[in-house]
This record gives sequence, structure tokens and C-alpha cells, in this order.
Amino acid sequence: MNTNVLQELSILSLFDQSSFQEGLKVHEHGATEENVAAAKRLFEKGLVTQADGGYLTTLGKDAVEQLQDLLLILK
Repeated sequence: MNTNVLQELSILSLFDQSSFQEGLKVHEHGATEENVAAAKRLFEKGLVTQADGGYLTTLGKDAVEQLQDLLLILK
């Protein structure tokens, strides 16, 4: 697994699974270059609604649910 995928997973893990009504903004001024790039890739893959984060799409919600399940298994 490459570092880009790990960074994207890290961004996805920041979303609150209990309330998908909350979005996430990855600001260029406060975030690392890697986080900004990861958010843009997630947007390009159709997982979030904006290039700087926004809200999860339906596909993004599915991905976050699966990620949270995986994190629970690994603990």
C-alpha cells in the first residue's frame, strides 16, 4: 500500500460515522500538502463532495463504514 492511499484513509478516518451530516474542510493554509492532495484525490474518486473535503458521498459513507469496521477489528 502506498503513502497516498494511507493518507486518504487517514482523511476518511476523520469523518464522524455517527453523524454523516458533518463535513470536513482541508484548508490549504492549515493542512499539510499531503492532506490537501489526499482530499483532492478523494474528491476525484467520488468519495467526498468537494476538492477540499466537504461531505461524504454515498460511496464515501460506505468506505468510512468499512474503514471503521477494519479499525475495530485491528484493535
